[in-house]
Amino acid sequence: MIFELDIINQDAWLAYREVAGPLMEAAGARFILRSERIEPLEGGWNPPSLSVVEFPSFEAAHDFYHSQAYKATLPLREKASRGRGVLVESSL
Repeated sequence: MIFELDIINQDAWLAYREVAGPLMEAAGARFILRSERIEPLEGGWNPPSLSVVEFPSFEAAHDFYHSQAYKATLPLREKASRGRGVLVESSL
């Protein structure tokens, strides 16, 4: 799971992380990358932050994201940030 996020409300972001973090951990997720120090190289892409989260499988990530428990956290994330995300199956 890869997300590009612009945190617009730090207090709401901390509240979101308190709820979403344990849900992600219970789903077997682990952060591979979480960074706000980014140097744009090509294509005009300049994300404010990037996160890459690994799950045990594509299906586990899909099930996590579409679960009722995680859907309940979305209003917190939407209050805290603006961004884009994708779910990617690795071929490695």
